[in-house]
Amino acid sequence: MNDQRDFAALVARVLLAVIFIYSGFGKITGFAGTAGAIAGKGLPMSELLTACTIAVELGGGLLLVIGWKARWAALAIFLFLIPTTLLFHNFWASPPEQLVAQRTNFLKNVAIMGGMLMVWAFGPGRYALETSAKRAS
Repeated sequence: MNDQRDFAALVARVLLAVIFIYSGFGKITGFAGTAGAIAGKGLPMSELLTACTIAVELGGGLLLVIGWKARWAALAIFLFLIPTTLLFHNFWASPPEQLVAQRTNFLKNVAIMGGMLMVWAFGPGRYALETSAKRAS
């Protein structure tokens, strides 16, 4: 049973990480556009915030995949998603033509936050570079 649980934890980490690795890489290649979107929300230091976003998304995603400092990476992504979700997917203030897409993205982020809390709470499983001291039994 533990082997199945550890394998499921590995698959879950990879599945959770894919969107952040993809998105983080996209922000590197589209740095100016991302900084513009951040500035468009009225946030200061958009280039610095873009670099921090890339670090959390790409760095945190890669750490999740390899399972090194996975709990901390999951917590960082969870915390990052709170303001990101509220600022960039505020469907309640979206124009009618964007309502469905923004609500879907908001709820997707909420679900991902749940997954990140699971990684933080229970650790990366055995198939990780750094295994959790508190493995679920």
